[in-house]
Amino acid sequence: MTRTLTTGRGRPCDPGPIRRRRTRHALPQRVRIGLLLAPALLVIGVFFLGGVAQALAQSFGYQPYLAGSHLSADAYRSLWRDPAVRESLVLTLRVALLSTVLAAVLAVAVALLLGRLGRSQAWVAGAFQATLAVPHLVGALCMLLLLSQGGLLSRLSHAAGLTATPATFPAVTNDRFGIAIVAEYVWKETPFLAVLVLAALSRGVADLEAAARILGAGPWQRLRHVTLPLLAPPLAGGSILVFAFAAGSYEVPYLLGRPYPATLPVVALQYYDATDLTTRPQAMAVAVLIAALSGLAVGGYLLLASRLARRRL
Repeated sequence: MTRTLTTGRGRPCDPGPIRRRRTRHALPQRVRIGLLLAPALLVIGVFFLGGVAQALAQSFGYQPYLAGSHLSADAYRSLWRDPAVRESLVLTLRVALLSTVLAAVLAVAVALLLGRLGRSQAWVAGAFQATLAVPHLVGALCMLLLLSQGGLLSRLSHAAGLTATPATFPAVTNDRFGIAIVAEYVWKETPFLAVLVLAALSRGVADLEAAARILGAGPWQRLRHVTLPLLAPPLAGGSILVFAFAAGSYEVPYLLGRPYPATLPVVALQYYDATDLTTRPQAMAVAVLIAALSGLAVGGYLLLASRLARRRL
């Protein structure tokens, strides 16, 4: 049953002018999207971009509260000449790269295993993803209680007769290589990447694998030519986030690492906590260096993704 608009005398009324009058005053779609995103963009612009701009200015010596301060690149020159900063840069890159690669490999392996569990997939995936809600600070404390020379593993090895005393257990925490730091990042970030891989596996990957199996492809060929290419885009995006977080986080290296050599975030915190305010430009220069590393990683990912998209087209 259709209803028509009528005038006061019972004659039908054309709704076209009313509709045209309403659409004439409607905002363009881009303007509406901009207004909806304005609060979030305002917060990002004020707090994030404003903080980055202030850090960049202070790294070049902008300190109006100190007498005799002037703009210069002395902070970057001193960091380049400091061997401790160079060792910190190497340690930061090593920890971030190892954590990202190991977490990505384990995430793919766990996701493929969960995809073949059938009915028991739900509760196993839920138990595996329980660490997503655990803060990194709590994870670092757990690693300290588990891996330190006075922790659980050292005492179990002593009780089993593998070590003479708990103190002779290999130094895994506060070591020069950063083993405990990498272990914590892998333990915490593997479920995050596994969630992305599981979401990608649910997009018809099983049907493509079945088709490849019918065409005679073996397990390794299906994994290499079908599964991994489909998992690569979400896994690469998540890995960039893991790398940026591992390179810029300070609480885990602060608890599980050495004061020297320390990762770049810990070095920046050491400079920032100094009572001498003249070291503030060095702290901000280290922070700018960390942001530049993350920006280079994101830029490289976007460039690679755009090239791959062009090849597909």
